[in-house]
Amino acid sequence: MAFTPDQVQRYARHLILPEVGGAGQRKLLGSSVLLLGAGGLGSPAAMYLAAAGVGRIGIVDFDDVDASNLQRQILHGTGDLGRPKVDSAEDAIRSLNPDVEVVKHRIHLNSENALDVFRPYDIVLDGTDNFPTRYLSNDAAYFTDKPLVYGAIYRFEGQLALFEPARGTGCYRCLFPTPPPPGAVPSCAEAGVFGVLPGIIGSLMAFETIKHLLGIGEPLIGRLLIFEGLDMSFRSLNLKRNPACPLCGDRPTVTGLIDYEQFCGVPAAEPSQTPAGIAGQ
Repeated sequence: MAFTPDQVQRYARHLILPEVGGAGQRKLLGSSVLLLGAGGLGSPAAMYLAAAGVGRIGIVDFDDVDASNLQRQILHGTGDLGRPKVDSAEDAIRSLNPDVEVVKHRIHLNSENALDVFRPYDIVLDGTDNFPTRYLSNDAAYFTDKPLVYGAIYRFEGQLALFEPARGTGCYRCLFPTPPPPGAVPSCAEAGVFGVLPGIIGSLMAFETIKHLLGIGEPLIGRLLIFEGLDMSFRSLNLKRNPACPLCGDRPTVTGLIDYEQFCGVPAAEPSQTPAGIAGQ
């Protein structure tokens, strides 16, 4: 595929990087990413994926834009209040980079539709805000053999990981075998979230995704990256596959998608942003 003059100018700083170059940029333009949630984490991730030239970005979100979103969800503006988030996200992405095809999934992701939604994409980013959807996205990514980029935020701290069980490195269930008791983890509406925090974690999710699509650097597989904003520190914990994991372990008992609301004991809120493991967006 030959680049147009506009593309040569747009991607010039990528084209001069030996790790990217023309071949890498063509790979990005031919890649597809599914983004779960167009909220705090999804906003910066979507913008940087689009700016980098990822050719097709699918967005799953059923929410409408609310005034309380604008403190951190930078895909949306004051003029978007009341609009579906997938619509305002599409406008923002197309304004940023017309090369990008936006596929809108204004649906409640559930066990009946998740596998079909996941299959056409190369990699999945989970920026959802509730535990049922987080476990659902982990299991659906496993059954469709898709790498899953996990991001989570709470107040001033965040987490990031890349799960690719096909490489024998474990999944989200290995990290969090069981969901917390209902009410044990407050939502961001209850606990608050520092507005710039999802920008940091969401940008890191995009960084890790682009690395994976290009096959460069050291992937964040088998590690959990933890960011503490108040003292501006990063630390990394090693993650291992759990042989007793009910999904990717030696004797799996989860062999298909289940009722995740029943499993977690709470209803699934819409994918906007929260961390599973910590709180929400």
